[in-house]
Amino acid sequence: MEFKRLNIVYGHYGTGKTNFTLNCASALAKRGERVTVVDLDIVNPYFRSSDYHEELKRLGIRLIAPISANTTLESPALPADVYSAFSEESGTVFFDVGGDDAGAYALGRYSEQILKSESWQALFVVNKFRSLIALPGDAVSLMREIEAASHVPVTGIVNNSHVAEFTTPEDVLAGYAYAKEVGAFAGLPLAATAVPARFADSLQDKIENIMPVEVLVNLPWNAGK
Repeated sequence: MEFKRLNIVYGHYGTGKTNFTLNCASALAKRGERVTVVDLDIVNPYFRSSDYHEELKRLGIRLIAPISANTTLESPALPADVYSAFSEESGTVFFDVGGDDAGAYALGRYSEQILKSESWQALFVVNKFRSLIALPGDAVSLMREIEAASHVPVTGIVNNSHVAEFTTPEDVLAGYAYAKEVGAFAGLPLAATAVPARFADSLQDKIENIMPVEVLVNLPWNAGK
Protein backbone atom coordinates (compact mmCIF):
# COMPACT_ATOMS: atom_id res chain seq x y z
CA MET A 1 0.00 0.00 0.00
CA GLU A 2 1.22 3.50 -0.81
CA PHE A 3 1.44 6.03 2.01
CA LYS A 4 1.74 9.81 1.80
CA ARG A 5 3.42 12.00 4.38
CA LEU A 6 0.00 12.93 5.80
CA ASN A 7 -2.57 10.12 5.90
CA ILE A 8 -6.08 10.89 7.14
CA VAL A 9 -8.11 7.81 8.08
CA TYR A 10 -11.88 8.21 8.26
CA GLY A 11 -14.42 5.49 8.95
CA HIS A 12 -17.70 4.82 10.69
CA TYR A 13 -17.76 3.17 14.12
CA GLY A 14 -17.15 -0.55 13.81
CA THR A 15 -15.33 -0.44 10.48
CA GLY A 16 -11.96 -1.11 12.08
CA LYS A 17 -10.59 2.35 11.31
CA THR A 18 -8.32 2.51 14.34
CA ASN A 19 -7.04 -1.05 13.93
CA PHE A 20 -6.20 -0.26 10.30
CA THR A 21 -4.41 2.94 11.33
CA LEU A 22 -2.34 1.17 13.98
CA ASN A 23 -1.36 -1.58 11.56
CA CYS A 24 -0.19 0.96 8.98
CA ALA A 25 1.81 2.90 11.56
CA SER A 26 3.33 -0.27 13.01
CA ALA A 27 4.35 -1.59 9.59
CA LEU A 28 6.30 1.57 8.82
CA ALA A 29 7.85 1.80 12.28
CA LYS A 30 9.10 -1.80 12.03
CA ARG A 31 10.88 -0.79 8.83
CA GLY A 32 12.73 1.87 10.80
CA GLU A 33 10.73 4.84 9.56
CA ARG A 34 9.73 7.78 11.70
CA VAL A 35 5.99 7.69 12.37
CA THR A 36 3.49 9.88 14.22
CA VAL A 37 -0.12 9.00 15.06
CA VAL A 38 -2.54 11.84 15.80
CA ASP A 39 -5.66 10.74 17.65
CA LEU A 40 -8.44 13.09 16.61
CA ASP A 41 -11.25 10.84 17.84
CA ILE A 42 -12.57 13.01 20.66
CA VAL A 43 -16.14 11.70 20.43
CA ASN A 44 -16.02 7.92 20.72
CA PRO A 45 -14.71 6.57 24.07
CA TYR A 46 -13.80 3.20 22.52
CA PHE A 47 -11.33 2.09 19.83
CA ARG A 48 -9.09 5.15 20.11
CA SER A 49 -5.43 5.21 19.17
CA SER A 50 -4.75 6.87 22.54
CA ASP A 51 -5.62 3.63 24.30
CA TYR A 52 -2.51 2.02 22.81
CA HIS A 53 0.07 4.61 23.77
CA GLU A 54 2.36 2.10 25.49
CA GLU A 55 2.40 -0.22 22.47
CA LEU A 56 3.08 2.70 20.16
CA LYS A 57 5.86 3.95 22.42
CA ARG A 58 7.56 0.53 22.32
CA LEU A 59 7.59 0.73 18.54
CA GLY A 60 9.04 4.22 18.60
CA ILE A 61 5.84 5.77 17.28
CA ARG A 62 5.04 9.25 18.52
CA LEU A 63 1.45 9.69 19.68
CA ILE A 64 -0.35 13.02 19.80
CA ALA A 65 -3.49 12.44 21.84
CA PRO A 66 -6.40 14.52 23.13
CA ILE A 67 -5.76 16.19 26.45
CA SER A 68 -7.39 13.98 29.12
CA ALA A 69 -7.24 10.84 26.97
CA ASN A 70 -7.04 7.81 29.27
CA THR A 71 -8.47 9.82 32.16
CA THR A 72 -11.95 10.15 33.63
CA LEU A 73 -12.55 13.54 32.06
CA GLU A 74 -15.52 13.48 29.67
CA SER A 75 -14.61 16.37 27.36
CA PRO A 76 -11.13 15.90 25.94
CA ALA A 77 -9.51 18.76 24.07
CA LEU A 78 -6.91 18.71 21.33
CA PRO A 79 -3.37 19.70 22.34
CA ALA A 80 -1.46 22.50 20.68
CA ASP A 81 1.24 20.11 19.49
CA VAL A 82 -1.12 18.70 16.83
CA TYR A 83 0.33 21.48 14.69
CA SER A 84 3.78 19.92 15.07
CA ALA A 85 2.55 16.93 13.03
CA PHE A 86 2.86 19.09 9.92
CA SER A 87 6.61 19.41 10.42
CA GLU A 88 8.83 17.18 8.30
CA GLU A 89 10.41 15.98 11.55
CA SER A 90 7.22 14.08 12.36
CA GLY A 91 7.86 11.67 9.49
CA THR A 92 4.85 9.82 8.13
CA VAL A 93 1.73 10.93 9.97
CA PHE A 94 -1.58 9.11 10.45
CA PHE A 95 -4.63 11.04 11.61
CA ASP A 96 -7.16 8.73 13.28
CA VAL A 97 -10.37 10.73 12.80
CA GLY A 98 -13.70 10.34 14.61
CA GLY A 99 -16.24 8.03 13.02
CA ASP A 100 -18.95 10.50 11.96
CA ASP A 101 -19.39 14.12 10.97
CA ALA A 102 -19.23 15.25 14.61
CA GLY A 103 -15.89 13.53 15.04
CA ALA A 104 -14.60 14.93 11.76
CA TYR A 105 -15.09 18.51 12.94
CA ALA A 106 -11.91 18.06 14.97
CA LEU A 107 -9.95 17.70 11.74
CA GLY A 108 -11.53 20.79 10.22
CA ARG A 109 -9.31 23.22 12.09
CA TYR A 110 -6.27 21.66 10.42
CA SER A 111 -7.71 21.35 6.93
CA GLU A 112 -5.76 24.31 5.57
CA GLN A 113 -2.42 22.82 6.62
CA ILE A 114 -3.38 19.44 5.17
CA LEU A 115 -4.50 20.76 1.81
CA LYS A 116 -1.34 22.87 1.53
CA SER A 117 0.83 19.78 1.92
CA GLU A 118 2.42 18.34 -1.22
CA SER A 119 1.89 14.78 0.06
CA TRP A 120 -1.42 13.83 1.65
CA GLN A 121 -4.33 11.46 1.23
CA ALA A 122 -7.64 10.88 2.99
CA LEU A 123 -8.84 7.29 3.19
CA PHE A 124 -12.40 6.19 3.98
CA VAL A 125 -12.51 2.77 5.64
CA VAL A 126 -15.59 0.67 4.89
CA ASN A 127 -16.87 -2.62 6.29
CA LYS A 128 -19.59 -4.46 4.38
CA PHE A 129 -20.71 -6.11 7.61
CA ARG A 130 -21.36 -2.84 9.45
CA SER A 131 -25.16 -2.53 9.29
CA LEU A 132 -25.43 1.25 8.90
CA ILE A 133 -23.20 1.27 5.81
CA ALA A 134 -24.04 -2.17 4.36
CA LEU A 135 -25.29 -0.51 1.17
CA PRO A 136 -22.74 1.35 -0.97
CA GLY A 137 -25.01 4.39 -1.22
CA ASP A 138 -25.30 4.62 2.57
CA ALA A 139 -21.52 4.43 2.93
CA VAL A 140 -21.03 7.25 0.43
CA SER A 141 -23.70 9.39 2.13
CA LEU A 142 -21.84 9.09 5.43
CA MET A 143 -18.57 9.82 3.68
CA ARG A 144 -19.98 13.04 2.22
CA GLU A 145 -21.13 14.15 5.68
CA ILE A 146 -17.65 13.57 7.06
CA GLU A 147 -16.05 15.47 4.17
CA ALA A 148 -18.38 18.42 4.72
CA ALA A 149 -17.46 18.53 8.40
CA SER A 150 -13.70 18.13 7.98
CA HIS A 151 -13.22 20.15 4.76
CA VAL A 152 -10.75 17.47 3.62
CA PRO A 153 -12.06 15.36 0.70
CA VAL A 154 -11.64 11.61 0.60
CA THR A 155 -9.15 10.45 -2.03
CA GLY A 156 -9.48 6.67 -1.72
CA ILE A 157 -11.49 3.79 -0.24
CA VAL A 158 -10.10 1.11 2.07
CA ASN A 159 -11.89 -2.22 2.28
CA ASN A 160 -11.73 -3.50 5.84
CA SER A 161 -14.75 -5.81 5.70
CA HIS A 162 -14.55 -8.23 8.60
CA VAL A 163 -16.51 -10.03 11.28
CA ALA A 164 -13.79 -9.88 13.92
CA GLU A 165 -12.19 -13.25 14.71
CA PHE A 166 -14.80 -15.06 12.62
CA THR A 167 -13.62 -13.46 9.35
CA THR A 168 -13.04 -15.88 6.46
CA PRO A 169 -11.40 -15.42 3.05
CA GLU A 170 -14.90 -15.48 1.56
CA ASP A 171 -15.88 -12.54 3.78
CA VAL A 172 -12.90 -10.55 2.53
CA LEU A 173 -13.76 -11.31 -1.09
CA ALA A 174 -17.38 -10.27 -0.56
CA GLY A 175 -16.16 -7.08 1.09
CA TYR A 176 -13.78 -6.48 -1.80
CA ALA A 177 -16.63 -6.49 -4.31
CA TYR A 178 -18.68 -4.22 -2.03
CA ALA A 179 -15.82 -1.76 -1.55
CA LYS A 180 -15.30 -1.53 -5.32
CA GLU A 181 -18.98 -0.63 -5.60
CA VAL A 182 -18.52 2.08 -2.98
CA GLY A 183 -15.55 3.42 -4.91
CA ALA A 184 -17.46 3.39 -8.19
CA PHE A 185 -20.41 5.13 -6.56
CA ALA A 186 -18.12 7.83 -5.15
CA GLY A 187 -15.82 8.05 -8.16
CA LEU A 188 -12.81 7.05 -6.04
CA PRO A 189 -10.15 4.33 -6.30
CA LEU A 190 -9.91 1.37 -3.97
CA ALA A 191 -6.63 2.19 -2.24
CA ALA A 192 -6.25 -1.00 -0.22
CA THR A 193 -7.95 -4.06 1.21
CA ALA A 194 -7.07 -4.98 4.78
CA VAL A 195 -6.72 -8.75 5.00
CA PRO A 196 -6.06 -10.81 8.14
CA ALA A 197 -2.39 -11.71 7.90
CA ARG A 198 -3.12 -15.42 8.40
CA PHE A 199 -4.57 -15.75 4.91
CA ALA A 200 -3.21 -12.73 3.08
CA ASP A 201 -0.92 -14.89 0.90
CA SER A 202 -3.80 -17.02 -0.33
CA LEU A 203 -5.66 -13.93 -1.61
CA GLN A 204 -2.74 -12.20 -3.36
CA ASP A 205 -3.93 -13.30 -6.80
CA LYS A 206 -7.54 -12.36 -6.16
CA ILE A 207 -7.30 -8.91 -4.57
CA GLU A 208 -5.28 -5.82 -5.46
CA ASN A 209 -3.35 -3.70 -2.97
CA ILE A 210 -3.54 -6.08 -0.01
CA MET A 211 -2.61 -4.69 3.41
CA PRO A 212 -2.01 -7.59 5.84
CA VAL A 213 -3.30 -6.74 9.31
CA GLU A 214 -3.33 -8.21 12.79
CA VAL A 215 -5.94 -7.50 15.44
CA LEU A 216 -4.25 -4.79 17.51
CA VAL A 217 -7.38 -3.18 18.96
CA ASN A 218 -8.96 -4.93 21.91
CA LEU A 219 -12.74 -4.99 22.11
CA PRO A 220 -13.89 -3.31 25.34
CA TRP A 221 -16.05 -6.31 26.26
CA ASN A 222 -12.98 -8.54 26.00
CA ALA A 223 -10.91 -6.46 28.41
CA GLY A 224 -8.93 -8.62 30.76
CA LYS A 225 -9.20 -11.78 28.66
